[in-house]
Amino acid sequence: MATTLDIDPEIDDAITPEDLREWNKEFNEISKRIAGLFYRPESRRHAEQYLQGLLKPIERKNAWTIAPEVGEKEPKAIQRFLNLTPWDEGKLRDMVRDYVTEHFGDPRGVLIADPTGFPKKGSKSAGVQRQYSGTLGRIDNCQIGTFLAYVNTSKERTLIDRELYIPKKTWFADPDRCAEAGIPAHLTFATRPQQVAAMIDRAVEGGVPFSWFTADEEFGQNPGLRDHLEQRDIAYVMAIPKNTEIASSDGQDTEIQEAAQNLSRTAWQRHACGIGAKGFRSYDWALIASGHPSHQYLIRRSLDDGELAYYHCFNPRHEHLLELIRVAGSRWPVEECFEAEKSEVGLDQYQVRLYHAWYRHVTLAMLAHAFLTLCTRKRATAKKGLHTLWTTSRQ
Repeated sequence: MATTLDIDPEIDDAITPEDLREWNKEFNEISKRIAGLFYRPESRRHAEQYLQGLLKPIERKNAWTIAPEVGEKEPKAIQRFLNLTPWDEGKLRDMVRDYVTEHFGDPRGVLIADPTGFPKKGSKSAGVQRQYSGTLGRIDNCQIGTFLAYVNTSKERTLIDRELYIPKKTWFADPDRCAEAGIPAHLTFATRPQQVAAMIDRAVEGGVPFSWFTADEEFGQNPGLRDHLEQRDIAYVMAIPKNTEIASSDGQDTEIQEAAQNLSRTAWQRHACGIGAKGFRSYDWALIASGHPSHQYLIRRSLDDGELAYYHCFNPRHEHLLELIRVAGSRWPVEECFEAEKSEVGLDQYQVRLYHAWYRHVTLAMLAHAFLTLCTRKRATAKKGLHTLWTTSRQ
């Protein structure tokens, strides 16, 4: 590690050599944490190199671009590390989760589930097909990853779990194609809500402290996931479609959009549910009781155009409206996680096709982002400056 640093004078007051020493110390601690995953010293070195590469300010982050940045003459060693070297990416996932819990754990934390798309060319990458991606806003040739994020009351957020969605008809119906992509023979089809349920179970069993779960309509309208959460007594606030049939407190079934239209003016309260790029995100909110005391329906109305959004709340602790609003507003951080991890640590920039290699790249990117989140807490500054100065210090 170099001892002389060239610090940009414009941020000299914000980032000091002491900050860089602290960040290097934290990186070395991470390296020690994951060292036990690898049998050979070469593999441990490649893991550290790959993490360094994900943190470097290079345009694309894959084996080809990372190799020269970390002193490798060609990408073969890094490619072998992702594709062939025996190590357990599931244990790395647990380490990422424990790292996040240790530094950002909060009993009022919120778990957030959301899928994101990874555009791909060709048909060889595990799980790839032409399918709709909300991230891309269209049907395209892509992979879909299902993720679980964690946000605490200090608004610190990072991803803690991941699953690659493998379509049923185009993949599981073709065992030879699955074998070629490295999809385990014992793996069976799982819907994205089922993947989320499995990730939530891992979070609970791993001791992640949280009070709520939130997600968009894809998950909010899924009765299997709702039942799973309720059986585990996990409170949730999940978006639902406008045509959802609800049972009101008077026992009459009606569509939630109709129930919202019948609310009186006094039923609405104006509150902010978080801070966005343009300041506080303020809306009008109303709460509709249901026939079950632990279930409520939350309505959000835009101040700009009156557009409505709807949420199903499982609220067994009978918490206040403001808490339900906080949780509803906590869904946006997962989008911020995707944006940060794709732009800063190359979450979507991999060039691997095999099933387990996808998990390896993505999980290492999650660890890199959790590291950056901790460094940002320790010394609040622009992450771009952190990237440039920290990686320069390791050259």
